[in-house]
Amino acid sequence: MENELHTETESDIVGGMGQTPAIETLGLIKRFGATTAVDGIDLTVPSGGVYGVLGPNGAGKTTTIRMLATLLPLDGGLARVLGHDVATEADSIRSKVSLTGQFASLDEDLTGIENLVLLARLYGYSRPAARSRAEELLAAFGIADAGSRQVKTYSGGMRRRVDIAASIIVTPELIFLDEPTTGLDPRSRNQVWDIVRALVAGGTTVLLTTQYLDEADQLAGRIAVIDRGKVIAEGTTGELKASVGSGSLHVRVLDPARRSAAADILRTILAEQVFEEADSAAISARLDSTSSVAAALPAFEAAGIGIASFAIGQPSLDEVFLALTGHTTENDTADDTVGEHTT
Repeated sequence: MENELHTETESDIVGGMGQTPAIETLGLIKRFGATTAVDGIDLTVPSGGVYGVLGPNGAGKTTTIRMLATLLPLDGGLARVLGHDVATEADSIRSKVSLTGQFASLDEDLTGIENLVLLARLYGYSRPAARSRAEELLAAFGIADAGSRQVKTYSGGMRRRVDIAASIIVTPELIFLDEPTTGLDPRSRNQVWDIVRALVAGGTTVLLTTQYLDEADQLAGRIAVIDRGKVIAEGTTGELKASVGSGSLHVRVLDPARRSAAADILRTILAEQVFEEADSAAISARLDSTSSVAAALPAFEAAGIGIASFAIGQPSLDEVFLALTGHTTENDTADDTVGEHTT
């Protein structure tokens, strides 16, 4: 049965896409005791560009990456990375991919350049070539001046840049970036985004997991939305936004205490689902049609509800995720790393 599925899927992909995808999974499953962390995930990631895997903590993102990177065995399903079977050709995969996890894997007592030289030597570089490669990467990532400092003195953004540099000592065909900007300030996040774009421009395929919707919107050509171990939607950002309506209404009331009353008015007028956002004064609604929106403002005025802002726009990825799952990406489910301490 497994061989039959494997052959059928490979035929479909080669015929449908014209080339072998960077990643393909069929019914991928991973269990940790009674917990099913990954529950039948199907993915097809084309070569080139950034493919985003979007979901909250506990959705199964990290577990999926660890299986694809051959760090965890599969409990069910099939997976191929760069044309190689994850279960039987792990060594071939490991020679072509890199993984940057959620936490920096650097030796904090070494300097930045010492960390990179050490890894380059492990990859087989001569001492002069290792030094040259380390200096090249530090310069490319804008941290050459800090190369002689111990990593323990680096900011979070600098550590993340060195960590990614360590992953591309030998340029990989595919790099897994597991929530690379978690905990970073906006400036550092933008710097990491620039690095990701540079990797893609150099021909590397990037599989990016994130719980930041704006990050997926900025970087990914296609996005798989994962929740509770399942893929619940997949497509470009435009396709995902279009799937929840032609537009969205954003309202901010002057008095947060009147937000619920304003939401009730919108539900009556629009006959659409209305969401109360993290901002205590803000509400939003998906719109299949804008024809009834104009009636909302007179209704607010009649109810004595002051409005600070009232705008119609394209749905955001936040609204897409909320519509698909019924909760935001900030709502945690089971710990996604539950099995990493037991294997």
